[in-house]
Amino acid sequence: MSQFENVTVVKKANVYFDGKVTSRTVLFADGSKKTLGVMMPGEYEFGADVQEIMEILGGELKVLLAGDSEWITFNGSGEFIVPAKTSFKLNVLTVTDYCCSYVV
Repeated sequence: MSQFENVTVVKKANVYFDGKVTSRTVLFADGSKKTLGVMMPGEYEFGADVQEIMEILGGELKVLLAGDSEWITFNGSGEFIVPAKTSFKLNVLTVTDYCCSYVV
């Protein structure tokens, strides 16, 4: 899906790591929520309260999920699932465009 129809976009940005990671929240009529964002090169760690589906739309990065010992590499596009109540590490190598879906 390259675009969303009939949504509400929250104007205020979600800003993390001194502005190196930013996103906007997109709310859907069915109550679901996604964020669309951009990550600048760097190393980051995030926590997930609910299950998240991270869709990489462009860029190059490595991901280390909680409990894993091997990094997953993304170059261009792909997705990974973050279990609820866990954290994950990112090593972003190039500017990366992403969409995060929250599964509740």
